[in-house]
Amino acid sequence: MRRSAGERLIVPLDVMTLNEAKELLDKLGSIVEFYKIGCTLFTSAGPEAVKEVKKRGFKVFLDLKYFDIPSVVAKAVESLVKLNVDIFTIHTLGGFELMESVVKVLCNIPHKPIALGVTVLTSINEAFLRDVLGTSDVTVDEEVGRLAELARSAGLDGVVASAFEIERIKRLCGDDFIVLTPGIRPEGAERFDQKRVFTPKEAIEKGADYIVVGRPIINSKEPVKVAERIIEEIKEGENERNN
Repeated sequence: MRRSAGERLIVPLDVMTLNEAKELLDKLGSIVEFYKIGCTLFTSAGPEAVKEVKKRGFKVFLDLKYFDIPSVVAKAVESLVKLNVDIFTIHTLGGFELMESVVKVLCNIPHKPIALGVTVLTSINEAFLRDVLGTSDVTVDEEVGRLAELARSAGLDGVVASAFEIERIKRLCGDDFIVLTPGIRPEGAERFDQKRVFTPKEAIEKGADYIVVGRPIINSKEPVKVAERIIEEIKEGENERNN
């Protein structure tokens, strides 16, 4: 699927209220086409946040990372489909049955959203992973690859993973398997709590289909200029990747 540089950039509406989200949408105008709604705004504003973005003609990435028993998540997905979101996430650590139950819900939907599996959060490094898994012989790269293959076998459209794992995922799961990459920071930007980060250009060169850039844009005094610069970096990455 061919995507424009503008479609590849997703900006998170990581604010506390719907009014703050509206202000951010007003500031960015039409330069950004895709917005992420996560647990903070959705807990505060609920489906109204999704409706606000959609009525402005933009796309929505609903990033709630569903992780529960398969029947519960399947019902949640049935509800989110009615909101006309474009991308949503579940946790791959929920296992094959969980992911397959979501795929089954989407089977008979004509314009189904993209279903992505969250692998290993970009705030997690190998020391943290060892604590969680209780083993010292599994790297983040290996664990992400394993989870991506599991997601592919269950029928998901792709995964959320850091830019460090993109090439491995594409090699294991194919170029058509979508990789959405958070933790992206423009050159010179602060990393905040992200431990595994790339620039927009680097991520696209690696094969990212979508990138998420938050605080460097929403905390800027000139968010439009920052977004425009990132879109240019995406175009540079596309050119490098195609050459």
